[in-house]
Amino acid sequence: MSEIAAGSSNGRTAVLERVKRDGPVTAETVAAKLGVTGMAVRQHLDRLEKAGLVEHQTKPGQRGRPSKEWRATRNADSYFGNSHAALAVDLISQMRRAFGDVGLDRLIALRTAEQEQTYLRQIAQGESVGSRLDRLAKIRTEEGYMAEVRKDGSDAWLFLENHCPICSAAEVCSTICREELRLFQRVLGNDVLVERTSHILAGAARCTYRVTPA
Repeated sequence: MSEIAAGSSNGRTAVLERVKRDGPVTAETVAAKLGVTGMAVRQHLDRLEKAGLVEHQTKPGQRGRPSKEWRATRNADSYFGNSHAALAVDLISQMRRAFGDVGLDRLIALRTAEQEQTYLRQIAQGESVGSRLDRLAKIRTEEGYMAEVRKDGSDAWLFLENHCPICSAAEVCSTICREELRLFQRVLGNDVLVERTSHILAGAARCTYRVTPA
């Protein structure tokens, strides 16, 4: 906490991660989450903005006072693990040349099938929907997706992925995202319906999936 207030690089990292997870978000909200002053957070945000890692929009606030809402930029992705992005893009390009789109789609499907088996070994189908989602969030966070689960009403959940470590690959191969949605549906079970409601590749701050009883 003192490091955040003192303006250390660790403090800026903590602020950046919070903005990545919660953005668009105000400095005051970030400060409340981190347990520090709004002034300390604003100092970090100012430095992060100058570095091109965050950006803000000004919106009308209470009593007519404008407020700044912050979000992480694409430049910040490298701080959250975009592993081997250039290599992945190059390999996809070469596979498309060698096997065509149909062959590439089959390779992606095989990869997804392996993921499914790995996930199912860790997600028990007899558990509650919330427990299954929590386990999936743990798996995906370990893979770099900064995943979390939030309740959405009495019988629905939001599954959030605040970062995409394979975003560069997904940009050149839309099959990856399509298979990902199918993967979530299969590992969470037939008793729920999984819908993607926001998408990083479409310009959203995160990928959001709404999970409801089937």
